[in-house]
Amino acid sequence: MIRTIVESAGPKMEKAIERFSEELKSLRTGRASVTVLDGVMVESYGALQPLKTMASINTPDARSLAVTPWDKGMLGPIEKAIRENQSLGLNPMNDGNVIRVSIPAMTEERRRDVVKALGGKVEECRIHLRNIRHDVLNEVKRMEKAKDATTDDVKFAEAELNKMIDRFQRKIDELEAAKAKEIMEV
Repeated sequence: MIRTIVESAGPKMEKAIERFSEELKSLRTGRASVTVLDGVMVESYGALQPLKTMASINTPDARSLAVTPWDKGMLGPIEKAIRENQSLGLNPMNDGNVIRVSIPAMTEERRRDVVKALGGKVEECRIHLRNIRHDVLNEVKRMEKAKDATTDDVKFAEAELNKMIDRFQRKIDELEAAKAKEIMEV
């Protein structure tokens, strides 16, 4: 029983790592990538919607993106949403059919800022992992109070969860190092 409760934390932690990995794709490096615009929300008919649900996004070359809205009336709001997203620092150009976004080469200062943002995302993921561990431990301690588990069960759960956390922390460190290297690459 205790073992299954402890093992249930694994898939939750795996999901946290997957989400972290997806968030890393949205951090801008020097190259154009459609995932750069993943977090952009566009106001459409009074509601915010993800850009990727309103337009096709592709990379015609390594330094630019082309955003083609399915509704030409949304050109203005899409352009505004991209321009106002401060974390991207992009300047879109609207030619009446397609919004072109050139990806400027990042300065050293901008690279450092992006690496700093990476550190924030890493810390968020670590907090999420610790919260999962905390929830599972609380469940085991609740069982101990209800006399459904022993003190040894609690110690076992704690040891196993700590091993699990260490394993996932190493994954986070590997992903962070790879992304930091990619960002700082000129």
